[in-house]
Amino acid sequence: MKAWLICIDDTDDIGTKGTGEIAEEIAEKLTLSQAELLDSNCPRFVTRHQLFVHPDIPYTSHNSAMCFKVETALSFDEIKAICVAHLKQESAAASDPGLAILDLDSDYDIKRLIAFGQQAKVEVKTKSQAYVLAKELAIDLSEHGGTGQGVIGALAGLGLRLSGQDGRVKGQFKLVKRQSESDEVQLSVAQVLALTGLQAVISLDGEILADEQLLNLSGKIKAVYIQHQFALLVSQEDGRWLNATKQQLKPY
Repeated sequence: MKAWLICIDDTDDIGTKGTGEIAEEIAEKLTLSQAELLDSNCPRFVTRHQLFVHPDIPYTSHNSAMCFKVETALSFDEIKAICVAHLKQESAAASDPGLAILDLDSDYDIKRLIAFGQQAKVEVKTKSQAYVLAKELAIDLSEHGGTGQGVIGALAGLGLRLSGQDGRVKGQFKLVKRQSESDEVQLSVAQVLALTGLQAVISLDGEILADEQLLNLSGKIKAVYIQHQFALLVSQEDGRWLNATKQQLKPY
Protein backbone atom coordinates (compact mmCIF):
# COMPACT_ATOMS: atom_id res chain seq x y z
CA MET A 1 0.00 0.00 0.00
CA LYS A 2 1.05 3.59 -0.63
CA ALA A 3 0.41 6.65 1.49
CA TRP A 4 -1.31 9.70 0.04
CA LEU A 5 -2.20 13.10 1.46
CA ILE A 6 -5.39 14.61 0.03
CA CYS A 7 -6.90 18.03 0.61
CA ILE A 8 -10.10 19.67 -0.62
CA ASP A 9 -11.41 23.19 -0.28
CA ASP A 10 -14.41 25.34 -1.20
CA THR A 11 -16.99 22.61 -1.79
CA ASP A 12 -19.87 24.00 0.26
CA ASP A 13 -22.35 26.83 0.50
CA ILE A 14 -24.63 28.08 3.27
CA GLY A 15 -27.09 25.32 4.17
CA THR A 16 -25.27 22.54 2.27
CA LYS A 17 -23.09 19.61 3.31
CA GLY A 18 -19.81 20.84 4.79
CA THR A 19 -16.39 20.32 3.22
CA GLY A 20 -15.26 18.30 6.24
CA GLU A 21 -18.11 15.82 5.82
CA ILE A 22 -17.33 15.46 2.13
CA ALA A 23 -13.67 14.82 2.98
CA GLU A 24 -14.66 12.09 5.44
CA GLU A 25 -16.83 10.45 2.78
CA ILE A 26 -14.00 10.46 0.24
CA ALA A 27 -11.59 8.98 2.79
CA GLU A 28 -14.05 6.18 3.45
CA LYS A 29 -14.48 5.48 -0.28
CA LEU A 30 -10.72 5.26 -0.72
CA THR A 31 -10.44 2.46 1.80
CA LEU A 32 -11.18 -0.62 -0.24
CA SER A 33 -11.93 -2.97 2.62
CA GLN A 34 -12.01 -3.32 6.39
CA ALA A 35 -8.92 -5.53 6.12
CA GLU A 36 -7.04 -2.72 4.38
CA LEU A 37 -8.11 -0.27 7.07
CA LEU A 38 -6.85 -2.62 9.80
CA ASP A 39 -3.50 -3.01 8.01
CA SER A 40 -3.06 0.75 7.82
CA ASN A 41 -0.90 2.61 10.34
CA CYS A 42 -2.61 5.88 9.61
CA PRO A 43 -5.52 7.24 11.69
CA ARG A 44 -8.08 8.53 9.20
CA PHE A 45 -8.93 11.79 10.94
CA VAL A 46 -9.75 14.81 8.80
CA THR A 47 -8.01 18.01 9.85
CA ARG A 48 -9.37 21.50 9.33
CA HIS A 49 -6.79 24.15 8.42
CA GLN A 50 -7.68 27.81 8.87
CA LEU A 51 -6.62 30.10 6.02
CA PHE A 52 -6.47 33.89 5.67
CA VAL A 53 -9.76 35.73 6.09
CA HIS A 54 -9.75 38.77 3.81
CA PRO A 55 -12.28 40.72 1.69
CA ASP A 56 -10.43 39.66 -1.48
CA ILE A 57 -10.89 35.96 -0.65
CA PRO A 58 -14.32 34.40 -1.31
CA TYR A 59 -15.36 31.78 1.28
CA THR A 60 -18.51 30.33 2.81
CA SER A 61 -17.99 30.84 6.53
CA HIS A 62 -14.44 30.35 7.85
CA ASN A 63 -12.13 29.84 4.83
CA SER A 64 -10.70 26.51 5.90
CA ALA A 65 -9.37 23.52 3.96
CA MET A 66 -9.89 19.86 4.89
CA CYS A 67 -7.02 17.38 4.70
CA PHE A 68 -6.64 13.64 5.32
CA LYS A 69 -4.13 10.84 4.80
CA VAL A 70 -4.95 7.45 3.34
CA GLU A 71 -2.93 4.30 2.86
CA THR A 72 -4.36 2.30 -0.01
CA ALA A 73 -3.53 -0.15 -2.78
CA LEU A 74 -5.49 1.97 -5.24
CA SER A 75 -3.57 3.57 -8.11
CA PHE A 76 -3.32 7.33 -8.51
CA ASP A 77 -5.82 7.26 -11.37
CA GLU A 78 -8.30 5.30 -9.26
CA ILE A 79 -7.84 7.65 -6.30
CA LYS A 80 -8.38 10.77 -8.39
CA ALA A 81 -11.41 9.31 -10.15
CA ILE A 82 -13.09 8.54 -6.82
CA CYS A 83 -12.27 12.00 -5.44
CA VAL A 84 -13.50 13.84 -8.53
CA ALA A 85 -16.71 11.82 -8.84
CA HIS A 86 -17.61 12.49 -5.21
CA LEU A 87 -16.76 16.18 -5.44
CA LYS A 88 -18.95 16.58 -8.51
CA GLN A 89 -21.78 14.70 -6.82
CA GLU A 90 -21.66 16.40 -3.41
CA SER A 91 -20.25 19.90 -3.90
CA ALA A 92 -22.69 22.80 -3.72
CA ALA A 93 -23.72 24.38 -7.03
CA ALA A 94 -22.27 27.76 -6.03
CA SER A 95 -18.97 26.37 -4.76
CA ASP A 96 -15.50 26.51 -6.34
CA PRO A 97 -13.98 23.11 -5.44
CA GLY A 98 -10.26 22.43 -5.47
CA LEU A 99 -8.48 19.09 -5.02
CA ALA A 100 -4.82 18.40 -4.20
CA ILE A 101 -3.33 14.89 -4.15
CA LEU A 102 0.22 14.23 -2.92
CA ASP A 103 2.10 10.94 -3.17
CA LEU A 104 3.96 10.95 0.14
CA ASP A 105 6.67 8.71 -1.32
CA SER A 106 7.43 11.18 -4.12
CA ASP A 107 10.43 13.50 -4.16
CA TYR A 108 8.84 16.86 -3.30
CA ASP A 109 10.21 19.93 -1.54
CA ILE A 110 8.38 19.79 1.78
CA LYS A 111 9.81 23.12 2.96
CA ARG A 112 8.36 25.02 -0.01
CA LEU A 113 5.00 23.32 0.42
CA ILE A 114 4.87 24.13 4.13
CA ALA A 115 5.91 27.72 3.41
CA PHE A 116 3.03 28.12 0.93
CA GLY A 117 0.58 26.83 3.53
CA GLN A 118 1.87 29.17 6.21
CA GLN A 119 1.77 32.15 3.84
CA ALA A 120 -1.85 31.30 2.95
CA LYS A 121 -2.75 31.84 6.61
CA VAL A 122 -1.60 35.46 6.55
CA GLU A 123 -1.74 36.72 2.97
CA VAL A 124 -3.78 36.52 -0.24
CA LYS A 125 -2.47 33.85 -2.63
CA THR A 126 -3.50 33.37 -6.26
CA LYS A 127 -4.52 30.37 -8.37
CA SER A 128 -1.52 31.02 -10.60
CA GLN A 129 0.86 30.79 -7.64
CA ALA A 130 -0.77 27.55 -6.51
CA TYR A 131 -0.58 25.94 -9.96
CA VAL A 132 3.05 26.96 -10.51
CA LEU A 133 4.13 25.50 -7.18
CA ALA A 134 2.09 22.32 -7.64
CA LYS A 135 3.69 21.74 -11.05
CA GLU A 136 7.19 22.31 -9.69
CA LEU A 137 6.56 19.89 -6.81
CA ALA A 138 4.75 17.32 -8.99
CA ILE A 139 1.58 17.58 -6.91
CA ASP A 140 -1.70 16.88 -8.69
CA LEU A 141 -3.85 20.02 -8.33
CA SER A 142 -7.21 20.38 -10.05
CA GLU A 143 -10.41 22.41 -9.97
CA HIS A 144 -13.91 20.99 -10.30
CA GLY A 145 -16.45 23.74 -10.70
CA GLY A 146 -17.10 27.45 -10.40
CA THR A 147 -13.98 29.59 -10.40
CA GLY A 148 -11.85 26.73 -9.08
CA GLN A 149 -10.57 29.09 -6.40
CA GLY A 150 -10.45 26.15 -3.98
CA VAL A 151 -7.17 24.94 -5.48
CA ILE A 152 -5.37 27.56 -3.39
CA GLY A 153 -6.69 26.23 -0.10
CA ALA A 154 -6.30 22.62 -1.21
CA LEU A 155 -2.58 23.09 -1.85
CA ALA A 156 -2.12 25.20 1.29
CA GLY A 157 -3.87 22.55 3.39
CA LEU A 158 -1.31 19.94 2.32
CA GLY A 159 1.52 22.16 3.50
CA LEU A 160 -0.13 22.98 6.81
CA ARG A 161 -0.83 19.31 7.56
CA LEU A 162 2.77 18.41 6.70
CA SER A 163 4.05 21.07 9.11
CA GLY A 164 2.76 18.82 11.89
CA GLN A 165 1.73 21.85 13.93
CA ASP A 166 -1.54 22.98 12.42
CA GLY A 167 -5.10 21.81 12.15
CA ARG A 168 -8.10 20.95 14.26
CA VAL A 169 -9.53 17.45 14.03
CA LYS A 170 -13.01 17.56 12.51
CA GLY A 171 -15.86 16.98 14.96
CA GLN A 172 -15.79 16.30 18.67
CA PHE A 173 -15.35 13.19 20.80
CA LYS A 174 -17.96 11.62 23.05
CA LEU A 175 -15.99 9.89 25.79
CA VAL A 176 -18.75 8.76 28.12
CA LYS A 177 -22.46 9.38 28.39
CA ARG A 178 -23.10 12.77 29.98
CA GLN A 179 -26.37 14.49 30.75
CA SER A 180 -24.98 17.77 29.44
CA GLU A 181 -21.73 19.23 28.13
CA SER A 182 -21.23 21.02 31.44
CA ASP A 183 -20.89 17.70 33.28
CA GLU A 184 -17.25 16.92 34.12
CA VAL A 185 -15.77 13.45 33.78
CA GLN A 186 -12.43 12.18 35.05
CA LEU A 187 -10.41 9.80 32.89
CA SER A 188 -6.77 8.82 32.61
CA VAL A 189 -4.73 9.67 29.53
CA ALA A 190 -4.67 5.97 28.62
CA GLN A 191 -8.46 5.78 28.82
CA VAL A 192 -8.88 8.85 26.61
CA LEU A 193 -6.52 7.48 23.98
CA ALA A 194 -8.30 4.12 23.98
CA LEU A 195 -11.73 5.73 23.65
CA THR A 196 -10.82 8.21 20.91
CA GLY A 197 -8.05 6.68 18.81
CA LEU A 198 -5.96 9.80 19.40
CA GLN A 199 -2.19 9.44 19.71
CA ALA A 200 -1.35 11.70 22.66
CA VAL A 201 -2.52 14.18 25.26
CA ILE A 202 -0.37 17.31 25.07
CA SER A 203 -0.27 20.43 27.23
CA LEU A 204 -0.32 24.00 25.92
CA ASP A 205 3.42 24.07 26.69
CA GLY A 206 4.07 21.01 24.52
CA GLU A 207 4.42 18.44 27.31
CA ILE A 208 3.23 14.92 26.45
CA LEU A 209 1.31 13.62 29.46
CA ALA A 210 1.92 10.14 30.87
CA ASP A 211 -0.70 7.40 30.47
CA GLU A 212 -1.60 7.40 34.16
CA GLN A 213 -2.18 11.17 34.40
CA LEU A 214 -5.80 12.01 35.29
CA LEU A 215 -7.77 14.50 33.19
CA ASN A 216 -10.92 16.43 34.09
CA LEU A 217 -12.93 16.89 30.94
CA SER A 218 -16.06 18.92 30.19
CA GLY A 219 -17.73 20.83 27.37
CA LYS A 220 -16.84 19.98 23.79
CA ILE A 221 -13.96 17.53 23.57
CA LYS A 222 -11.96 18.51 20.47
CA ALA A 223 -8.52 17.49 19.24
CA VAL A 224 -5.74 19.12 17.23
CA TYR A 225 -2.80 18.07 15.06
CA ILE A 226 0.38 18.99 16.95
CA GLN A 227 3.88 17.52 17.09
CA HIS A 228 2.83 15.41 14.08
CA GLN A 229 0.25 13.67 16.27
CA PHE A 230 -3.52 13.72 16.71
CA ALA A 231 -3.78 14.98 20.25
CA LEU A 232 -6.09 16.21 22.96
CA LEU A 233 -4.84 19.63 24.01
CA VAL A 234 -4.98 20.32 27.76
CA SER A 235 -4.14 23.07 30.22
CA GLN A 236 -3.42 23.00 33.93
CA GLU A 237 -5.55 24.96 36.37
CA ASP A 238 -5.24 24.70 40.16
CA GLY A 239 -3.28 21.47 39.76
CA ARG A 240 -5.93 19.85 37.53
CA TRP A 241 -5.57 19.00 33.86
CA LEU A 242 -8.50 20.35 31.80
CA ASN A 243 -9.29 20.09 28.10
CA ALA A 244 -8.41 23.25 26.17
CA THR A 245 -11.00 26.00 25.88
CA LYS A 246 -12.40 27.32 22.61
CA GLN A 247 -10.05 30.28 22.86
CA GLN A 248 -7.03 28.05 23.48
CA LEU A 249 -7.94 25.95 20.43
CA LYS A 250 -8.32 29.00 18.19
CA PRO A 251 -4.67 29.07 16.91
CA TYR A 252 -5.29 25.65 15.36
